[in-house]
Amino acid sequence: MLKIEHLTKIFGKGTINEMTALNDVNFHGSAGDFITIIGSNGAGKSTLMNCIAGVFPAESGTITLDGIDITKMPEHKRAKYIGRVFQDPMKGTAFDMTIEENLSIAYNKIRKRGLQAGISKADRELFQEKLSLLGMGLEDRMKEKVRLLSGGQRQALTLFMAVIAKPKLLLLDEHTAALDPSAARKVLEQTDYFAKDEKLCTMMITHNMKAALEHGNRTILMQGGQIKMDIRGREREEMTVEKLIEKFEIDNDRMLL
Repeated sequence: MLKIEHLTKIFGKGTINEMTALNDVNFHGSAGDFITIIGSNGAGKSTLMNCIAGVFPAESGTITLDGIDITKMPEHKRAKYIGRVFQDPMKGTAFDMTIEENLSIAYNKIRKRGLQAGISKADRELFQEKLSLLGMGLEDRMKEKVRLLSGGQRQALTLFMAVIAKPKLLLLDEHTAALDPSAARKVLEQTDYFAKDEKLCTMMITHNMKAALEHGNRTILMQGGQIKMDIRGREREEMTVEKLIEKFEIDNDRMLL
């Protein structure tokens, strides 16, 4: 599904500020994998996602998604295969457009290019049906502007928009960090549902080690631009936050217990 080989990213190459953000990273993720990613600030987590998404070009290495080499593919073309949700709830939606208009934009990513006759009755019914799964009553507010939604509602909508186009890969960059605990819990529940229901390969960055072990089926630790740990199966089931900190000498600067 997702195959990364010898991926290296250097910022400021050849200058006194040169920094290796990713150092020979190798990784494989399968359809249905839900991988949580932890690591201190500067470990390379967001850089890895940005390289996968095409925001940053890599110095060397390859990125293959579902058998397609996307290493040099422009970001806008990768968007057809990759869904992404950011930390800021304001990103990912057009705040002055309605809920249904935002969903239509996301949904049209999987359609052939050409003139679209607005939002069809079938589309609207599909959106309402799917929105009801969020349990936030958004299916009854489709004509409302997104700017009227709370942060949790907007992030849930952004998550839904990321999966409605049926991507091969879902990237979540601390997508609950800006939410209050109640909203974060709800969005994580929805994340679990969509990752399982759509059988996506999902990668989620989090600074909350407890959440990293409670969600998904694999947990990766990044340090110094490398993957230092990839736990799964029985080892992960028996892993605790305390064991993580002790075993891997994690710098607990921002991570929450």
